[in-house]
Amino acid sequence: MTRRPLPPFVLALVASIAAAAGLSAAEAGGEPRLLLNIVVEGLDAETLELLNEKFAKDGGFRKLREGALTLTNADYGTYLDPTAATAMLMTGASPSVNGVAEAKGFDRETLRTRPLFLDGTVLGNFTSDTFSPAALRVSTVADEARIAAGGVNVAYAVAPSASQAIVLGGHTANSALWLDPSSANWASSTFYRDMPGSVATRNRMRPLTSRMDTMSWSTLLPSAEYPALPEHLRKYSFRYVIPRGAQNMERVERFASSPLGNAEVTDLAIELIRNLSLGKHDGTDVLSLAYTLAPFPYTKSPDSRLERQDAYVRLDRDLGRLFRAADSPAGGRVAIMLAGTPASPLSRRDEERWAIPYGEFSTRKAASLLNMYLIALHGNGDYVSGFHNGCFYLNHKTIQSKGLKVGDVRAEVADFLVKMTGVDEAYTLEDIIAGRAGQQSEALRRNTPLETAGDVFLYVAPGVEIIDDYSGMAVAAAGIPMVNRAAATTAPVFIFAPGVDARTVDTPVDARVIAPTVSRILRIRSPNGASLPPLSLRQ
Repeated sequence: MTRRPLPPFVLALVASIAAAAGLSAAEAGGEPRLLLNIVVEGLDAETLELLNEKFAKDGGFRKLREGALTLTNADYGTYLDPTAATAMLMTGASPSVNGVAEAKGFDRETLRTRPLFLDGTVLGNFTSDTFSPAALRVSTVADEARIAAGGVNVAYAVAPSASQAIVLGGHTANSALWLDPSSANWASSTFYRDMPGSVATRNRMRPLTSRMDTMSWSTLLPSAEYPALPEHLRKYSFRYVIPRGAQNMERVERFASSPLGNAEVTDLAIELIRNLSLGKHDGTDVLSLAYTLAPFPYTKSPDSRLERQDAYVRLDRDLGRLFRAADSPAGGRVAIMLAGTPASPLSRRDEERWAIPYGEFSTRKAASLLNMYLIALHGNGDYVSGFHNGCFYLNHKTIQSKGLKVGDVRAEVADFLVKMTGVDEAYTLEDIIAGRAGQQSEALRRNTPLETAGDVFLYVAPGVEIIDDYSGMAVAAAGIPMVNRAAATTAPVFIFAPGVDARTVDTPVDARVIAPTVSRILRIRSPNGASLPPLSLRQ
């Protein structure tokens, strides 16, 4: 008996049912094959909205804005540097729990700052620096994904800075890769078992030191096409190059803080996806990346709106390349977590012609006056050990040798400092522990690890430049004066995955819920320091 062919409309119906069934199976039949963990310093929801029409249809931001769970205000509590904010996102825990309050901390023994992840028990790989995640006290999403799959999956992290790369990689990454500021190599450490061959080849055959000589940054679109800019910015473009005669550290800093660095991170990430078969292993592979949209500190003018908009448009194209490269090996089963971290409260000082009031707070002068004050109260001695990241550190040995209580001296110091010109508020460590530190008391308490905390915390007034001449350096990028501004501690977050409804949440959301939410998508347990429940993935 001859079978009659099915009518075309029936074939189309069958095909559509099969496609729908396949989608349902993909949503219900297992975890994503690849997780892209992406952190973007300085990402701003208003700028994303402003530039929406300039983003490519096949770029990255439109994919997220149209298909992801969007949190417009992920709240970090207080300003955290990119390393500490990344740690909160990856662990679901605050610095008081995860141990990461900043990339560098003050060492009371040497009276100097030191990298948090410095570890003398390991060796550098393509670098003389020796780093490991030993100071990270809890597990991360990447760690839990590796543990859940029994280690048959892989996890890699790529970031311009070592501290961010290590936090992104966690304890179980196959490799965490960063740009070594001295050699401009992509580097790692022997803590990690794998130095990908493609990365070693890149360092040897295509060294960044030689490629930077021919690199430049100018607008991707005609400058007149960027929105909401005054005429003088729309009329003239810009062009930045990496100076050949400068030291490698300055060259790498210029490179990494520009869209050129973002493109390099993307290129390396795509190499890893293709060469290491990310998305093809059992369990969920994890690729974690760090980008920056922070204001470029080397601009010719303090008004860097054109550069900032161009950086967004360029990152949109980079993300589009990344997402397309990830989709194929993972069969479309890719989960994406892209989170902004708060912009720094420091910004470039306005030109003198605008007559905006500003002041200076010299840490050396403040420390000298403070020591003289304590000498007058308690006798000769070195009472001040150092100043770091807005905190004065006191010499506990000197204080105790005088038969004094450290807490009492802290209170005296806070009372003295708050009377200084340029200081808005001063809080002791006891104030923070007891919740007596102003409007952000609770957030400051949980963002302050007691083991490494300073003794007295300062808030300088808006428009004041902190001159950290106590330790021999100014708090200024590229030697350019930077003044304090009131800054938000929120940033947008996008979570994209099969089974996650696209919707927007405009109310503030604690940033510590991101890790548990991503863990739920991967069907793994939350990191061991995460205490908040995940967000609902359905409307």
